[in-house]
Amino acid sequence: MQGNNHCPPLTPRSRLERLLREREVRKSSRYTQSTEDGRDGNKEGEQLYNDSFFVSENGNEEELAETGFADDRPRKQRLLVVANRLPVSAVREGVDSYHLEISVGGLVSALLGVKEFDTRWIGWAGVNVPDEVGQKALTKALAEMRCIPVFLDEDIVNEYYNGYCNNILWPLFHYLGLPQEDRLATTRSFQTQFDAYKKANQMFADVVNQHYQDGDVVWCHDYHLMFLPRCLKEYNEKMKVGWFLHTPFPSSEIHRTLPSRSELLRSVLAADLVGFHTYDYARHFVSACTRILGIEGTPEGVEDQGRLTRVAAFPIGIDSERFIRALALPEVQTHMKELKERFAGRKVMLGVDRLDMIKGIPQKILAFEKFLEENSHWHDKVVLLQIAVPSRTDCPEYQKLTSQVHEIVGRINGRFGTLTAVPIHHLDRSLDFHALCALYAVTDVALVTSLRDGMNLVSYEFVACQASKKGVLILSEFAGAAQSLGAGAILVNPWNITEVAASIGYALDMPADEREKRHQFNFKHVTTHTSQEWAATFVSELNDTIVEAQLRTRQIPPLLPNKVAVDCFSKSNNRLIILGFNATLTEPVDALGRGDQIKELELKVHPDLKEPLKKLSDDPKTTIVVLSGSGRAVLDKNFGEYNMWLAAENGMFLRLTSSEWMTTMPENLNMDWVDSVKHVFEYFTERTPRSHFELRETSIIWNYKYADVEFGRLQARDLLQHLWTGPISNASLDVFQGGRSVEVRAVGVSKGAAIDRILGEIVHNKGMKEPIDYVLCIGHFLSKDEDVYKFFEPELPTESSPMAKAMLSNSYRPSSLPRFSSSKSGSKASHYKKQRSLSNLERRAIERTTSDPWRPPGRDRMSLYEGSSVLDLKGDNYFSCAVSRKRSSARYLLKTSHDIVNLLSDLADRSSSPPT
Repeated sequence: MQGNNHCPPLTPRSRLERLLREREVRKSSRYTQSTEDGRDGNKEGEQLYNDSFFVSENGNEEELAETGFADDRPRKQRLLVVANRLPVSAVREGVDSYHLEISVGGLVSALLGVKEFDTRWIGWAGVNVPDEVGQKALTKALAEMRCIPVFLDEDIVNEYYNGYCNNILWPLFHYLGLPQEDRLATTRSFQTQFDAYKKANQMFADVVNQHYQDGDVVWCHDYHLMFLPRCLKEYNEKMKVGWFLHTPFPSSEIHRTLPSRSELLRSVLAADLVGFHTYDYARHFVSACTRILGIEGTPEGVEDQGRLTRVAAFPIGIDSERFIRALALPEVQTHMKELKERFAGRKVMLGVDRLDMIKGIPQKILAFEKFLEENSHWHDKVVLLQIAVPSRTDCPEYQKLTSQVHEIVGRINGRFGTLTAVPIHHLDRSLDFHALCALYAVTDVALVTSLRDGMNLVSYEFVACQASKKGVLILSEFAGAAQSLGAGAILVNPWNITEVAASIGYALDMPADEREKRHQFNFKHVTTHTSQEWAATFVSELNDTIVEAQLRTRQIPPLLPNKVAVDCFSKSNNRLIILGFNATLTEPVDALGRGDQIKELELKVHPDLKEPLKKLSDDPKTTIVVLSGSGRAVLDKNFGEYNMWLAAENGMFLRLTSSEWMTTMPENLNMDWVDSVKHVFEYFTERTPRSHFELRETSIIWNYKYADVEFGRLQARDLLQHLWTGPISNASLDVFQGGRSVEVRAVGVSKGAAIDRILGEIVHNKGMKEPIDYVLCIGHFLSKDEDVYKFFEPELPTESSPMAKAMLSNSYRPSSLPRFSSSKSGSKASHYKKQRSLSNLERRAIERTTSDPWRPPGRDRMSLYEGSSVLDLKGDNYFSCAVSRKRSSARYLLKTSHDIVNLLSDLADRSSSPPT
């Protein structure tokens, strides 16, 4: 693959083999790198930050970027990391000078140790730079740290970041819901904020596009940039785009309250790979796409129109080696010694959190108070150190939270403290890296009580620093880390104060051997599932997803070339157009079934198609057939005014609109199974709200489009089991499962089986003088009915036989009409032999005519004419088109009803209809 030169030249056959091979290459590369690092000894101090993408490996970033090689090593794949904030903060010191500081945060920490890629970071520097001189200076300063700025003005930041991101998306994704105060004002400002959100995402996309090179991987991060994948794909469809969410993704019931729910989901689905911390978040995302967009969820992700967006869980990690190495540094050892002396004789409990509503700090402190109330012997023997890093200090809600925490801490210290010691030490500030490592190392119990947390890497950092102490981790089950470290940690519900208090007591009294076992389990996970492995796995999966997509694309029909189809139409002399009805000629409906069920169940022709159909049907050179699974009455109602052929019930009934219905059903068609299947369908209709079934003359269909998506699927699965073990176990029937339906037909009832007889009758009726030289077949058919496409598939004939015209003279009889021959057989229609007309079943049908007012009187028996005999198609004069199908045996694809309207309108403009 382009831009993937670090991979072995030979591509393994299966996806699993490719991923395993990638993994081995990464391991080998990492071992070589660690060996080289070992010769240089431990890196100290801030150099720990500089061994990743901030500083070029050979000290000359420009040269490395231009040549792509250093010390004859193969070029690394370029990785463009796009996030709202850069990993550095900029402070302006003059007109053209800036001071840069490395920022703290989970994403920054996770990516610091990534060495497998040539990484660039694109994002906002956190400072407003309105002037061109300042922008150039900041761009130059950031380039030395492999960072590329996106310049956002204050208005955009206020509406996009403070407004839509922090006031709408962040609370919603953490199950806090949409803002409730001043709902009217919120509603009015929502669209403005969303417009700013889209504008900001487009600004990020513009910067990415400026720096993108073929083969680059673009990795978009977090809820700030949900619109970015769509913007990037609109610029370059072949761009490798991944998107990762660092927060929880809520259940579909929560996400559906968002006014812009559909637009955001579709924008994210433009990415090739979508990643989450846990399987639960990934499952929620797929469920939201299914319930809100009506798109099919698969075990691999979400599939729409044949395009698969892979959705998977990629639990983030930390650079564990960085923490382990830091413990040996003199500065850290000094801090550890001071802390041990300061808290000698007391067990140390630790909480490190951003001061935020979702972190559960009040719940943690209240649980500690409950523990002290119930365990008086621990009053002077335990201390809780709570580090609360301030965030969003200008927000009233956060100010209120700060005051609440301070009040609780003050009350507990006043109640249980002494003149020489207090049970809680609360710090409203962050600690530097060395002090934090020392604090982790001396802690006996770490307490993480998040109410909702995407992952929580504090738990990972604590485990990495506990090689000596082997402390206990108490972890909220609502943190993403619970799925990774749950076996070695004590999982708690932070809302249950009594449970958390009991867990504190259990952790403090835990025997050494149990602490050892729990620690070893978590330590192994933390040191193997590192940030390097996380990033490398994500990019490897993204590269492989592109490979899979390329293989899958070959199975998807290309879009119909409208101009070619129309040009061939205008040059032909005897045209046949076969059209499906439902989802082909009908008005577009809500794919989710959220529309008006009563109106949508009454199928109607798309209003924009009435005029084109009228023109085409009046063209003497054009024959139109509407081939549908619908009943005769439905087709009569919609197409009775046109001069065309109607084939109802999958072609089992046929008539020219100016004549009577006739049947094409095979003589041995057995319908004795109908009553027993009907009983099963009635049973499930009663137990599945908003489902319905339709009894036709040759089939029966149960439809659950308007029912709840998940419940409908479960009911359909159960229905199929009932059918296979009951009424159809020994019957000669075909069962089809559509997108939201189950259909049962007698064997032999299909559009492909009927088309030869239908075509023969048309030829006989019209007295055709020349062969059909153009066929257009459009439909949204079930896979079983797609054999109609194969019927017309020519095998590239050369010229028609000289006998062709003679055989189509006035004296011909259709029953003896031979096939137009050539050096090759003209069509695959020879595989579809005609079926004899009805005998007993037909006679019964005729007898029922007198008692069935729906069945029109007249000819009910069709003569034998072999329609395939009149085909003289060349390969480029046949256009079979599937409508909104993922994979199809048709040659081409039409995506929407709008495409069909455009095509038929263009054909109508080229038709030779007589003037009215």
